[in-house]
Amino acid sequence: MYLRISDPYILDNLKINFDTNGLWLLNITLAIIMFGVALGITLDDFKHLFKRPKLLFTGIVSQFVLFPAITFVLIYLINPLPSIALGMIMVAACPGGNISNFMSQMAGGNAALSVSLTAFATLVAVFMTPINFHFWGNLYGPTSEILKEVQLDPWALVKLVSLILGVPLVIGMFVRHHFEQIAATLSKVLKPLSFVIFLIFIVVAFSNNLTIFTTHIHFVFMIVLLHNFAGYIGGFQFARLMGLSTRNRKTLALETGIQNSGLGLLLVFDFFDGLGGMALCVAFWGIWDIVSGLLLASYWSTKTQKIISN
Repeated sequence: MYLRISDPYILDNLKINFDTNGLWLLNITLAIIMFGVALGITLDDFKHLFKRPKLLFTGIVSQFVLFPAITFVLIYLINPLPSIALGMIMVAACPGGNISNFMSQMAGGNAALSVSLTAFATLVAVFMTPINFHFWGNLYGPTSEILKEVQLDPWALVKLVSLILGVPLVIGMFVRHHFEQIAATLSKVLKPLSFVIFLIFIVVAFSNNLTIFTTHIHFVFMIVLLHNFAGYIGGFQFARLMGLSTRNRKTLALETGIQNSGLGLLLVFDFFDGLGGMALCVAFWGIWDIVSGLLLASYWSTKTQKIISN
């Protein structure tokens, strides 16, 4: 059935088609991705990060304070539909995406810092993602009205984030610590495999809702691009303000601008029943930040190679 919407505000009542089996698949895929990342993380990564508190402070503040604040300002400036605004807040509340580790290495950034921040931010996200989402979502009038209707349980949000991020992280690190060879073998298989599965999942989700996406993608297209760009710029400039090296600035920019939108998408379907504008925003983020991250990392990589060759 073709759905034509003349009034954009009806988008707030639009529901994305997504069944229980799909939700379980997304849960499992995200847990496997996190487990695969955790297989490459050791306690030493945390120790090295704690030995450099300035890097730790800058990375955590950039992800969990600066980016949500930038998002809030953007929402006030562009005044998007309430459900799209809530999607932006959801993205900003999530930790950095795991693919940022690869992007950072490609860009000539500090890959070790990226991995360490991913690990630590994942632990922090168990509490900060629900707190940030609840705080900023209720601070903005139109989104707070949606939250009242949904009656979001913050504790249920904490439990789900813990299950998807925290548990796989702990198990993965345990396997790495006690069975290093097995962890190395599993990591080589799981990292690319889980990422491919996640991309396939996004493509299938889009195809099942093709009419909805093609009809309404223009509502979120420029907003997502602007939001993502603001994340890169904010992370880079904050790292510059903190006196970090260019190498570390690249890493902080990517850690801030690339979000775990897969987690965000899961939360949208789990707690908001696929709320139209929110799901559109978060789903498009899941595709666009991969594209923009590759473009930015490629640019920095080319620029670095030219400096070395000269």
